[in-house]
Amino acid sequence: MIDFLRAYKNYDPAAKSLFEVALLYPGPRALFFHRIAHFLFQIKLQFIARLVSEVSRFLSLIEIHPGAKIGKRLVIDHGCGVVIGETAVIGDDCIIFHGVTLGGTSTESVKRHPSLGNKVMVGTGAKVLGPITLGDGSKVGANAVVTKDIPPGKTAVGIPAKIL
Repeated sequence: MIDFLRAYKNYDPAAKSLFEVALLYPGPRALFFHRIAHFLFQIKLQFIARLVSEVSRFLSLIEIHPGAKIGKRLVIDHGCGVVIGETAVIGDDCIIFHGVTLGGTSTESVKRHPSLGNKVMVGTGAKVLGPITLGDGSKVGANAVVTKDIPPGKTAVGIPAKIL
């Protein structure tokens, strides 16, 4: 638990203490509730899991489906409006800014949301859609719309997103 709070404090120079981050930052709050909801989802208590995630959304303005798999030390900066879908997978040490959607492009019961590798950064307002992969160390520019894989270490910008 302290590890992901430290990630926020190390990332944000405005954060003065771990106590402040734990109590006043919406990202850690949403991730705390997500860990509970995800556990409940895995043991087939889907209704309770969804209830926990709804409480989390109310308290943080960040919507994370209980089925989403999230690695260590995710930082959701200014989280308002972030949406992370059910089959999304997020690696370790990623940063997601406000208004980001990791969304699906299908209504079938299959893998339909993005997978992010480790150390991926997704800029403000970006929409990353479908069962695509963002490779380790890749970046998505603000307001980009990404519907195709991004290779490791590359940056995608624009609508539709293009690799720089």
